[in-house]
Amino acid sequence: MALKCGIVGLPNVGKSTLFNCLSNAKAQAANFPFCTIDPNVGTITVPDERLNKLSDLVKPQNIVPTTVEIVDIAGLVKGASKGEGLGNKFLGNIRECNAILHVLRCFEDPNVIHVDGSVDPVRDKEIIDTELQLKDLESVDAKLKKFEKQAKTGTDKDAVKTYAVLNKVKETLESGKSARACHLEDNELPYIADLHLLTIKPVMYVCNVEEASAKTGNKFVDAVREAIKDEGAQLLVITAQMESEIASLETYEEKQMFLQEMGLDEPGVNKLIKTAYRLLDLQTYFTAGEKEVRAWTITKGMKAPEAAGVIHTDFTKGFIKAEVIGYDDFITLGSEAACRDAGKLRIEGKEYTVNDGDVMHFRFNV
Repeated sequence: MALKCGIVGLPNVGKSTLFNCLSNAKAQAANFPFCTIDPNVGTITVPDERLNKLSDLVKPQNIVPTTVEIVDIAGLVKGASKGEGLGNKFLGNIRECNAILHVLRCFEDPNVIHVDGSVDPVRDKEIIDTELQLKDLESVDAKLKKFEKQAKTGTDKDAVKTYAVLNKVKETLESGKSARACHLEDNELPYIADLHLLTIKPVMYVCNVEEASAKTGNKFVDAVREAIKDEGAQLLVITAQMESEIASLETYEEKQMFLQEMGLDEPGVNKLIKTAYRLLDLQTYFTAGEKEVRAWTITKGMKAPEAAGVIHTDFTKGFIKAEVIGYDDFITLGSEAACRDAGKLRIEGKEYTVNDGDVMHFRFNV
């Protein structure tokens, strides 16, 4: 399952520095606006200690983690929804992403220019929010015009429902709130799915702080936390410059030593990726054999045939049964054979809901 997160924010808030930490691709990090012209794309592995523990037991020929695609989208400015800066192009890049990582500058540094002349992350957040909301409003209005006549005649029930849902979203956007704040039922979402609304996407606010505030945050972070308390969004505090230093260290031991000196338990980018997973309601299952131990990404609540289809679509069509071992049982007993002997290997059918960490093999016929 492909996962794509877009990093957004005003110019010079630390987006490209953060991207460099996340990816082997090196985005240009410079002290001026629009240093990122085309979106940089990097594929990164999702840190998961369970994959390493399974591999230690199975000793496979290959270890394959699951991945996330990160897109560094150039800095937006006021008027982006009307094409200011390079707005339309970048808003299109955001539309293709599953989630938004909104980087906010929460540090003061006279040597780093701020596009608006002062540090105010809540103002910066509102600038980006407004541009995305205006673009969504444009999309909603265009679709409303298409359905207005049909809805008013009342003969087409589907058109009437579409028109009602669109007006519901429009009212939310016009009140200065994002579409994700609109209380839509699950059966209403299909009526706006084709619009790929920017502000309905899950969002994580990444507060980029100075090194001294890496653990506790600061007054800017507190202001952001207060501003987003009703959004249902995630917030993460990170020091992009320090993460860059960690990423530049060559060995695992060096990185651990650096983290210990800073009083941190793991790199902030690891927390970012894990938080992005939670944001998108994702989880992982594993396949484990002599040739390969591999992590697979699925949506929470997926049934076994759907999970099998992540490996290959034919697995869903020809699904027969799934052999399932709980992760904790596998680690405790040490092997598939031991789990089988202990009665910890279960045979599950089409209605089985996959749990996070399940170790699975699929029986199928195509």
